[in-house]
Amino acid sequence: MTALEQEVGDLLRQKSLSLGLVESATGGLISHLITSMPGSSDYYKGSVTAYSNQVKIGLVGVKEESIERYGAVSPQVAREMARGGRGVLGVDICLADTGIAGPGGATPGKPVGLFYIGLSYRSGTYSRKHSFQGDREQKKHSAAEAALSWLKEYLLSLD
Repeated sequence: MTALEQEVGDLLRQKSLSLGLVESATGGLISHLITSMPGSSDYYKGSVTAYSNQVKIGLVGVKEESIERYGAVSPQVAREMARGGRGVLGVDICLADTGIAGPGGATPGKPVGLFYIGLSYRSGTYSRKHSFQGDREQKKHSAAEAALSWLKEYLLSLD
């Protein structure tokens, strides 16, 4: 995936924007990919691996009611993770992910492979739903690629 990380890094650098991440299901994989690029310290500020609900709530600022009402794997929580991460990390743009990598963890209406990615920037906070196939590692890589692809698309849309 090297080309995608490079493109995202180049765009962040060109636009003088800083990036932070709040990762759950990807467990730090997106951070790893971003920091594999030489010069990533120009734009990448850090991440929180918020794997447990306690960290999502206590450190990132996700509302406990959101997790109780919608579940940790939901568009609402993905958006709150991204918005909270932007503040906690002091960055211009924050990506977040939450999902069920499997093989267990499915609940009614939330199958293994369901992921939500959140993106927060000055102009708003958004989420996208994804469904990934494959084993646990393949799903994590697919989620990381989807997050970086969306970030690239979003950065290209900014004036």
